Amino acid sequence: MEYVLFAIIAYLLGSIPSALLVGKIGFNKDIREHGSGNLGATNAFRVLGMKAGIIVTLSDILKGTVATVIPILFDASVHPLLIGLFAVIGHTYPIFAKFKGGKAVATSSGIILGSFPLLFVIMVTTFLLSLYLSKYVSLSSIITGVVTIIISLFYKDIVLIAIISFLTLFVIYRHKENLKRIKNGTEPKITWM
Repeated sequence: MEYVLFAIIAYLLGSIPSALLVGKIGFNKDIREHGSGNLGATNAFRVLGMKAGIIVTLSDILKGTVATVIPILFDASVHPLLIGLFAVIGHTYPIFAKFKGGKAVATSSGIILGSFPLLFVIMVTTFLLSLYLSKYVSLSSIITGVVTIIISLFYKDIVLIAIISFLTLFVIYRHKENLKRIKNGTEPKITWM
């Protein structure tokens, strides 16, 4: 029964629409009506600026981290990533924002931070390096997922490997339109790096 409670709490944490809250409170702006309309960090950077984008990114990461740490704090016999996964679902399909959320990148990395901090550092490094070289957030997210799958093999943790693989495929799916725009040359590149 406690696992169900943990999963519900994780989903509700993930459902907190950071980008929407930062946009409305800080800028009196509904981010869903601007840019890509997405409730993720990338759209927050583009629409609200650098400070807001950083706040949204950290908030979205933290949602995943807190959700993953809950079963660890209660010494539950469930893999923390299984609970963290519900935060990712909440972020992507948030009950507090009509089930239209972000693309799962920051919150996915947050669940890794909660249980595999070194892997999180590798992920962030890979993402920033890919972003510096390509200037595409979407492509960098996908590259980071693939690299993380490869690195996760060294941990020999079946649940970690399965969840990283699932999340990477999910991130690719969520970015399919971005990939089409990259192919067509219409995907916006970042200008601040």
